[in-house]
Amino acid sequence: MRCNRLGSTGLIVSELCLGTMTFGVTNGRFGAIAGLDLGASTALVKQALDAGINFIDTANIYSEGKSEEITGQALRDLGIRRSDVVIATKAMGPMGAGPNDAGMARVHLMDQIDASLARLGMDHIDLYQIHGWDPQTPIEETLRALDDIVRSGRARYVGVSNWAAWQIMKALGISERLGLERFASLQAYYTVAGRDLEREIVPMLASEGVGLMVWSPLAGGLLSGKYTRAGEGEGRRASFDFPPVERERAFDLVDAMQAIAAARGATVAQVALAWLLYQPVVSTVIVGAKRADQLADNIGACAVELTADELARLDALSALPREYPGWMFELQGSYRAQAVSPRRVPG
Repeated sequence: MRCNRLGSTGLIVSELCLGTMTFGVTNGRFGAIAGLDLGASTALVKQALDAGINFIDTANIYSEGKSEEITGQALRDLGIRRSDVVIATKAMGPMGAGPNDAGMARVHLMDQIDASLARLGMDHIDLYQIHGWDPQTPIEETLRALDDIVRSGRARYVGVSNWAAWQIMKALGISERLGLERFASLQAYYTVAGRDLEREIVPMLASEGVGLMVWSPLAGGLLSGKYTRAGEGEGRRASFDFPPVERERAFDLVDAMQAIAAARGATVAQVALAWLLYQPVVSTVIVGAKRADQLADNIGACAVELTADELARLDALSALPREYPGWMFELQGSYRAQAVSPRRVPG
């Protein structure tokens, strides 16, 4: 298990992160994904830690808070030192029926950080993330609240999830101007079959030193190897078809990854995860599971070494259609590139 810095911070995290959306039982939005009790969840936590994973991601809305409770209890039952694990959680989603029971407002974040700490049974969270975009709350209000949370010691770093590039850049600019805690990371959807964030978000992350935490790296199971043109296997996509994926592109990639996997005794899922691990902007890839064999297969991706030719083949099959202003950047950038002499290389 390799480790990376989380963006430009000094926080070191494993290249795989254990996601806990499967922890707890719920009839809500994540009912098709959740379902594990404390015992089954604890077994997965132990398996992950034994494999070298030091990073666990949860959220207050997962199973209406039960995921956080189980995560904290599992670590205590396993006797894990708090300093040996990096804990991330999120807030923004609805935690009640009231108008202030959701969002990025100060009132909600201050309530939810304390509620999450109580459920986890911890005195601090390593990475506290805004789970989405709230158009009703000014970014400055959110950033001031997060800064207060960090200064109070209740969180060490702050991050964001599911924001656009312009929103993150605006937040980074406000943080710099006001001397507030800046976002260390973005949690976003990214797969070899869904490379949309490469248009604007990936260049922004690389430019600003913000780390990328990948969620749903197998596109909700579509890249697990169970789904092909010949027939779609049973899985959570049968009842929870998310995230949206262009099927033909995905199946072209599955065909190619099947060949790559067969050549090295790996699985399609491992090849799909390995492709992400080669992307420079990725700090960690979040993997979730309901069974030990699923988690073991995901962890096995760390041992899959792809060749330059294999990466180029997958990149070609998954390349985004050219779009303005990207093609204009290429055209106009070539004029300037011709004015620069090649770098000297050792003889």
